[in-house]
Amino acid sequence: MNAHDPGLSLATNVAKALLVAPAEVERLRGGGRNSRIYRVRCRGQSFALKQYPSRADDPRDRLGTEVAALQLMKRNGIEVIPRVVAVDRERNFVLLSWIDGVLVAQVGDTDIDSAAAFLSSVHALRQLQQAAEQPLAAEACLSGEEVERQLRARLALLGRLGAEEPDLGTFLVEAFAPACARYVAEARARIGANGLDFGTELAQEKRSLVPADFGFHNSLRQGDGSLAYIDFEYFGWDDPVKLTADILLHPGVPLSSAQQRRFREAAERLYGEDASFAVRLEALLPLFCLRWILILLNEFLPERWQRRVLAGARESWAEAKARQLAKARDLFARLT
Repeated sequence: MNAHDPGLSLATNVAKALLVAPAEVERLRGGGRNSRIYRVRCRGQSFALKQYPSRADDPRDRLGTEVAALQLMKRNGIEVIPRVVAVDRERNFVLLSWIDGVLVAQVGDTDIDSAAAFLSSVHALRQLQQAAEQPLAAEACLSGEEVERQLRARLALLGRLGAEEPDLGTFLVEAFAPACARYVAEARARIGANGLDFGTELAQEKRSLVPADFGFHNSLRQGDGSLAYIDFEYFGWDDPVKLTADILLHPGVPLSSAQQRRFREAAERLYGEDASFAVRLEALLPLFCLRWILILLNEFLPERWQRRVLAGARESWAEAKARQLAKARDLFARLT
């Protein structure tokens, strides 16, 4: 136990209590941008110990959501995920089975197909009685109007920093805001032209259970080359259009144009029983791209940066902000 690291000391105490045995605990660097991840060794076995952000900082029940999602999937034969071993709700920790693997550095066609097969298994769960107990996914987008509302809320939050962050302010005012207005108008027009309503929430029968924030950044390459999937704290009901858009656009592990086409075709087959899926995806994809541009700028928000620090960020705040603004400008250039 490291007396100079209170976080490690707490994790060690939690691991010992959950396993009712001596345990060696090490902090994993880079193991989560908001949560802390530890490797626990006990009696020849390894486990992953995950500590979630305080509910005082983030009122969402991340622990409860992830535990319920993992248990639902495990009960119904989905094996490429960790197993819940034990939970400490009071101190906001969960102990999971250890998955031997490395972060995915390069995505191949078989990985695209593997991800689509996993999502198909999750999509099938929506018919189960237990599925009704699942919450909405984090920041669910069940209408075009909700996507627009989230865009404007994120833009307003970042816009308040304009005087303190002149480079950010210039980008938001001169480039992002005019483009956002234009793309929202185009999305409204496309949705309306196809007989759909931009403001009406998606009917329940067209929703799916989705592992929100799913992607190859939350995958592990196992020894045999196959993928396992981790991080389900945003799981729940949503429009599968948002899930599809997020995978196509996620900056963590970018897909090539050919891979984007491959996944998009797989998604249209998977969710295509809803005749409006492809229409909504085509119309809303630019708005989800704009949303990702704003997500990339979260490092500018002091409270978000503090979470990164608690999760183990090793760069300065100024470096993080400069890097993220460059990424946002690059994604914006590719969109426009």
